Amino acid sequence: MKARDIEPFFATLQAANPEPKTELEYATPFELLTAVLLSAQATDAGVNKATRRLFPVANTPQAILDLGEEGLCDYIKTIGLYRSKARHLLATCRILVEQHGGEVPRTREQLEALPGVGRKTANVVLNVAFGEPTMAVDTHIFRVSNRTGLAPGKTPLEVEPKLLKRVPEPYRLHAHHWLILHGRYICVARKPRCWECPVATWCDYRPKTPAP
Repeated sequence: MKARDIEPFFATLQAANPEPKTELEYATPFELLTAVLLSAQATDAGVNKATRRLFPVANTPQAILDLGEEGLCDYIKTIGLYRSKARHLLATCRILVEQHGGEVPRTREQLEALPGVGRKTANVVLNVAFGEPTMAVDTHIFRVSNRTGLAPGKTPLEVEPKLLKRVPEPYRLHAHHWLILHGRYICVARKPRCWECPVATWCDYRPKTPAP
Protein backbone atom coordinates (compact mmCIF):
# COMPACT_ATOMS: atom_id res chain seq x y z
CA MET A 1 0.00 0.00 0.00
CA LYS A 2 1.43 3.33 -1.05
CA ALA A 3 1.82 6.03 1.59
CA ARG A 4 -0.71 8.25 -0.17
CA ASP A 5 -3.33 5.48 0.06
CA ILE A 6 -3.25 5.17 3.87
CA GLU A 7 -5.21 8.35 4.62
CA PRO A 8 -8.21 7.50 2.39
CA PHE A 9 -8.06 3.88 3.59
CA PHE A 10 -8.59 4.90 7.22
CA ALA A 11 -10.88 7.82 6.42
CA THR A 12 -13.22 5.34 4.71
CA LEU A 13 -13.15 2.93 7.66
CA GLN A 14 -13.80 5.85 10.02
CA ALA A 15 -16.74 7.13 7.96
CA ALA A 16 -18.38 3.69 8.10
CA ASN A 17 -17.80 3.27 11.86
CA PRO A 18 -16.83 6.54 13.60
CA GLU A 19 -16.65 5.11 17.14
CA PRO A 20 -15.66 1.44 16.90
CA LYS A 21 -15.91 -0.67 20.05
CA THR A 22 -14.60 -4.01 21.19
CA GLU A 23 -17.16 -6.79 20.90
CA LEU A 24 -16.20 -8.03 24.36
CA GLU A 25 -18.73 -6.91 26.98
CA TYR A 26 -17.30 -5.08 30.00
CA ALA A 27 -18.04 -2.20 32.35
CA THR A 28 -14.71 -1.65 34.14
CA PRO A 29 -10.99 -2.03 33.32
CA PHE A 30 -10.91 -5.20 35.44
CA GLU A 31 -13.85 -6.71 33.57
CA LEU A 32 -12.08 -5.90 30.29
CA LEU A 33 -8.82 -7.46 31.50
CA THR A 34 -10.72 -10.58 32.59
CA ALA A 35 -12.57 -10.83 29.27
CA VAL A 36 -9.37 -10.43 27.24
CA LEU A 37 -7.58 -13.05 29.36
CA LEU A 38 -10.44 -15.46 28.69
CA SER A 39 -10.59 -14.68 24.98
CA ALA A 40 -7.37 -16.41 23.89
CA GLN A 41 -8.30 -19.06 21.30
CA ALA A 42 -11.98 -18.33 21.97
CA THR A 43 -14.62 -16.19 20.30
CA ASP A 44 -15.82 -12.92 21.79
CA ALA A 45 -19.36 -14.31 21.70
CA GLY A 46 -18.27 -17.34 23.72
CA VAL A 47 -16.50 -15.16 26.28
CA ASN A 48 -19.50 -12.83 26.58
CA LYS A 49 -21.76 -15.80 27.23
CA ALA A 50 -19.59 -16.82 30.19
CA THR A 51 -18.98 -13.34 31.61
CA ARG A 52 -22.69 -12.52 31.54
CA ARG A 53 -23.00 -15.18 34.23
CA LEU A 54 -19.71 -14.44 36.00
CA PHE A 55 -19.66 -10.64 36.32
CA PRO A 56 -22.96 -10.21 38.20
CA VAL A 57 -21.52 -12.55 40.85
CA ALA A 58 -17.81 -11.61 40.78
CA ASN A 59 -16.40 -8.61 38.92
CA THR A 60 -13.54 -7.54 41.20
CA PRO A 61 -10.20 -9.25 41.89
CA GLN A 62 -11.18 -10.10 45.47
CA ALA A 63 -14.56 -11.47 44.42
CA ILE A 64 -12.87 -13.74 41.84
CA LEU A 65 -10.41 -14.93 44.50
CA ASP A 66 -13.31 -15.66 46.83
CA LEU A 67 -14.80 -18.01 44.20
CA GLY A 68 -11.69 -20.20 44.20
CA GLU A 69 -10.56 -22.27 41.21
CA GLU A 70 -13.47 -24.69 41.14
CA GLY A 71 -16.03 -21.93 41.64
CA LEU A 72 -14.50 -19.86 38.85
CA CYS A 73 -14.32 -22.88 36.54
CA ASP A 74 -18.06 -23.41 36.95
CA TYR A 75 -18.64 -20.03 35.29
CA ILE A 76 -16.07 -20.28 32.49
CA LYS A 77 -16.07 -24.00 31.63
CA THR A 78 -17.76 -23.30 28.28
CA ILE A 79 -14.55 -21.51 27.15
CA GLY A 80 -11.60 -23.42 25.72
CA LEU A 81 -8.58 -23.98 28.01
CA TYR A 82 -10.74 -22.84 30.92
CA ARG A 83 -8.68 -24.51 33.66
CA SER A 84 -5.39 -22.86 32.71
CA LYS A 85 -7.23 -19.56 32.18
CA ALA A 86 -8.80 -19.87 35.64
CA ARG A 87 -5.37 -20.38 37.21
CA HIS A 88 -3.92 -17.40 35.33
CA LEU A 89 -6.88 -15.19 36.27
CA LEU A 90 -6.69 -16.15 39.95
CA ALA A 91 -2.93 -15.50 40.04
CA THR A 92 -3.51 -12.15 38.33
CA CYS A 93 -6.24 -11.25 40.85
CA ARG A 94 -3.90 -12.07 43.72
CA ILE A 95 -1.24 -9.70 42.34
CA LEU A 96 -3.82 -6.98 41.72
CA VAL A 97 -5.03 -7.20 45.33
CA GLU A 98 -1.58 -7.49 46.92
CA GLN A 99 0.37 -5.04 44.75
CA HIS A 100 -2.11 -2.68 43.09
CA GLY A 101 -4.89 -2.13 45.60
CA GLY A 102 -7.28 -4.17 43.49
CA GLU A 103 -6.91 -1.81 40.50
CA VAL A 104 -5.71 -2.61 36.98
CA PRO A 105 -2.29 -0.97 36.42
CA ARG A 106 -1.92 1.52 33.61
CA THR A 107 1.60 0.74 32.39
CA ARG A 108 2.68 -1.92 29.91
CA GLU A 109 5.44 -3.19 32.22
CA GLN A 110 3.04 -3.76 35.12
CA LEU A 111 0.38 -5.31 32.88
CA GLU A 112 2.82 -7.72 31.24
CA ALA A 113 3.98 -8.81 34.71
CA LEU A 114 0.53 -10.30 35.32
CA PRO A 115 0.15 -14.07 34.69
CA GLY A 116 -1.33 -14.81 31.27
CA VAL A 117 -0.97 -11.21 30.09
CA GLY A 118 1.24 -10.89 27.03
CA ARG A 119 1.94 -7.93 24.80
CA LYS A 120 -1.32 -8.24 22.84
CA THR A 121 -3.50 -8.35 25.97
CA ALA A 122 -1.62 -5.42 27.50
CA ASN A 123 -2.13 -3.42 24.29
CA VAL A 124 -5.88 -4.13 24.30
CA VAL A 125 -6.24 -2.96 27.91
CA LEU A 126 -4.11 0.14 27.34
CA ASN A 127 -6.10 1.03 24.21
CA VAL A 128 -9.66 0.15 25.20
CA ALA A 129 -9.65 0.87 28.94
CA PHE A 130 -7.19 3.75 29.08
CA GLY A 131 -7.31 5.36 25.62
CA GLU A 132 -3.70 4.74 24.64
CA PRO A 133 -3.04 4.60 20.87
CA THR A 134 -1.58 1.08 20.99
CA MET A 135 -1.84 -1.64 18.36
CA ALA A 136 -2.77 -5.12 19.58
CA VAL A 137 -1.82 -7.32 16.63
CA ASP A 138 -4.09 -10.38 16.67
CA THR A 139 -4.60 -12.83 13.80
CA HIS A 140 -7.08 -10.48 12.07
CA ILE A 141 -4.83 -7.41 12.21
CA PHE A 142 -1.82 -9.51 11.19
CA ARG A 143 -3.69 -10.82 8.13
CA VAL A 144 -5.13 -7.45 7.08
CA SER A 145 -1.78 -5.68 7.54
CA ASN A 146 -0.04 -8.20 5.29
CA ARG A 147 -2.77 -8.75 2.72
CA THR A 148 -3.46 -5.06 2.10
CA GLY A 149 0.20 -4.09 2.19
CA LEU A 150 -0.48 -1.62 5.01
CA ALA A 151 2.23 -3.04 7.29
CA PRO A 152 3.65 -6.33 6.06
CA GLY A 153 5.72 -8.43 8.43
CA LYS A 154 6.52 -12.04 9.33
CA THR A 155 5.48 -11.79 12.98
CA PRO A 156 3.04 -9.69 15.05
CA LEU A 157 6.04 -8.03 16.74
CA GLU A 158 7.30 -6.97 13.31
CA VAL A 159 3.89 -5.68 12.20
CA GLU A 160 3.13 -3.67 15.35
CA PRO A 161 5.82 -0.94 15.03
CA LYS A 162 5.15 -0.65 11.30
CA LEU A 163 1.48 0.03 11.99
CA LEU A 164 2.34 2.63 14.63
CA LYS A 165 4.62 4.32 12.10
CA ARG A 166 2.27 4.15 9.08
CA VAL A 167 -1.16 4.84 10.63
CA PRO A 168 -1.76 8.62 10.65
CA GLU A 169 -1.99 10.05 14.17
CA PRO A 170 -5.69 11.08 13.95
CA TYR A 171 -6.65 7.43 13.29
CA ARG A 172 -4.29 5.71 15.74
CA LEU A 173 -6.67 5.44 18.70
CA HIS A 174 -9.32 3.47 16.79
CA ALA A 175 -7.15 1.79 14.12
CA HIS A 176 -6.89 -1.38 16.19
CA HIS A 177 -10.67 -1.84 16.19
CA TRP A 178 -11.19 -0.90 12.55
CA LEU A 179 -8.61 -3.44 11.41
CA ILE A 180 -9.93 -6.21 13.68
CA LEU A 181 -13.52 -5.73 12.55
CA HIS A 182 -12.44 -5.49 8.92
CA GLY A 183 -10.55 -8.77 9.24
CA ARG A 184 -13.36 -10.45 11.14
CA TYR A 185 -16.17 -9.63 8.71
CA ILE A 186 -14.75 -8.55 5.32
CA CYS A 187 -11.08 -9.46 4.89
CA VAL A 188 -11.66 -12.98 6.19
CA ALA A 189 -9.00 -15.67 6.10
CA ARG A 190 -10.10 -18.12 3.41
CA LYS A 191 -11.99 -16.00 0.92
CA PRO A 192 -11.79 -12.25 1.46
CA ARG A 193 -15.06 -10.53 0.57
CA CYS A 194 -13.42 -8.09 -1.85
CA TRP A 195 -16.68 -7.51 -3.73
CA GLU A 196 -18.16 -5.73 -0.70
CA CYS A 197 -14.96 -4.19 0.70
CA PRO A 198 -15.15 -0.41 1.12
CA VAL A 199 -11.35 -0.02 1.00
CA ALA A 200 -10.56 -2.37 -1.90
CA THR A 201 -9.42 0.61 -4.00
CA TRP A 202 -6.32 1.06 -1.84
CA CYS A 203 -5.55 -2.58 -1.09
CA ASP A 204 -2.59 -4.41 -2.66
CA TYR A 205 -4.30 -7.84 -2.67
CA ARG A 206 -4.51 -9.37 -6.14
CA PRO A 207 -6.50 -10.71 -7.75
CA LYS A 208 -9.57 -9.42 -5.94
CA THR A 209 -12.02 -12.15 -4.94
CA PRO A 210 -15.03 -12.01 -7.30
CA ALA A 211 -18.57 -12.03 -5.97
CA PRO A 212 -19.99 -15.54 -5.59
